[in-house]
Amino acid sequence: RDAKLYEIGGGTNEIRRMLIGRELVEGGL
Repeated sequence: RDAKLYEIGGGTNEIRRMLIGRELVEGGL
């Protein structure tokens, strides 16, 4: 169970980076 929570935490960090990257690209930066 702890491993799953840890993996989910790391996944959210990667998702945040992906979302931020898309926002920057769409923003024109």
